[in-house]
Amino acid sequence: MPSISQKGKSMPESPIRKLVPYAQQAEAEGKSIYYLNIGQPDIKTPEAALKAVKENDVEILSYSRSEGSDTYRKKIAAYYDYHNIKVSHKDIVVTTGASEAIAFIFSSIMDPDDEVIICEPFYANYIAFATASSVRVKPIVSKIEDNFALPPIEEFEKLITSKTKAIMICNPGNPTGYLYSKEEIKQLANLVKKHDLFLISDEVYREFTYDGNSHYSIMELEGLDEYTIMIDSVSKRYSMCGARIGCLVSRNKSIVQTVLKFAQARLSPPTYAQIASEAALDTPQSYFENVKNEYIERRDTLIAELNKIKGVKVAIPKGAFYCIAQLPVKNSDHFAQWLLEHFNFDNETVMVAPAGGFYSTEGLGLNQIRIAYVLNKERLIKAVNIIKEALKVYKD
Repeated sequence: MPSISQKGKSMPESPIRKLVPYAQQAEAEGKSIYYLNIGQPDIKTPEAALKAVKENDVEILSYSRSEGSDTYRKKIAAYYDYHNIKVSHKDIVVTTGASEAIAFIFSSIMDPDDEVIICEPFYANYIAFATASSVRVKPIVSKIEDNFALPPIEEFEKLITSKTKAIMICNPGNPTGYLYSKEEIKQLANLVKKHDLFLISDEVYREFTYDGNSHYSIMELEGLDEYTIMIDSVSKRYSMCGARIGCLVSRNKSIVQTVLKFAQARLSPPTYAQIASEAALDTPQSYFENVKNEYIERRDTLIAELNKIKGVKVAIPKGAFYCIAQLPVKNSDHFAQWLLEHFNFDNETVMVAPAGGFYSTEGLGLNQIRIAYVLNKERLIKAVNIIKEALKVYKD
């Protein structure tokens, strides 16, 4: 019989979504589930974005330009200007989510078997995009003991070969919530310039930074126009995950022109979603302040509750809305599945994301989970209590 491709076989399962069948079965059995596994905020989408779709007078839902509409890209450029990022709308290509931006970038700057260095743990789909592009991820480990800070630059240099094309970061980080400092970004900038590499930064959580820390974008770096590529999205910023609108930004004209060829092949990003995303850019700053304050309270509640559990170690996020918790278990994949299949506390259980899927180094993260604090404080307290009760009876 015909066979599946080797690439298809090596494509990883999502550590975030692979437990869905067990969750569905648990719900069918009458259990209530606290979903801590996926970064789907419960924050309301700005009314302006929803209104723009509901009340528009579009008569023909036609293609947009492959790079996204001019009006939307100009408004994005104005948004970046507010954040001290000086770019033209011509430096922006609108994509179907940040996911497509990453896929386009990998295909545009790397050939099969070329390498990208990424700090692990990292967003699990980076591996999927690399696999789809026949690109090799070279992981460099950041540690929970260091709160997942940037590893020493000399460790990066040890990994650079003739095949290395880029260093990639997520800032603030998914799954760690780590926020890279201006000094750390500048260290990476010096490194990519020294070795003639690209620096890719996934900055979709820019608005969500805590404890008086501010976000520093790679696009603020001077003298790095030819080296830097930024990835962005409306999904988390405006709680618009279903819009599937992202973008990539670079002042390197060759990159933009090359990415545009891939964008032309898929024709255009979604028209209605661009209408909603353009309207979302009118969201007042007060919206973000309120959302940020809510996430700070949730983070503090989550960390406090986790620290009450014997044997649990947790990194303190400086941004985004995720944290990595280390549990007194041998295999968090088994624990996460067991929670759904075999455990309940007052007929309730929890769905978490096993952290092993956020590492590409075999054997790392097996006793860790990622928690997305996208539930309100009361539900977070209940969810962590379920984990606490589960650990009392769980056996590896």
